[in-house]
Amino acid sequence: MERDSQLGLYGVVADQLKVAHERVRALQVPESVRMALTRKLLVITAAAKHDLAEAARRLEQLNADLDEGRFPPAD
Repeated sequence: MERDSQLGLYGVVADQLKVAHERVRALQVPESVRMALTRKLLVITAAAKHDLAEAARRLEQLNADLDEGRFPPAD
């Protein structure tokens, strides 16, 4: 049963990552900011392979930052 819920969470996180990538791609920000956000998404993707709950938490925080317009500083 736990394995089924884990698979469900993988699906949710995968769907949310896809949406987050689309959101980052659509942002009107300097390329350096877009690259920093993309790196964050790649780190979250890698984390999902080892600690799905932590990856989900980090993705939630990234989405909140995007919603609030909080972006990494441009280089």
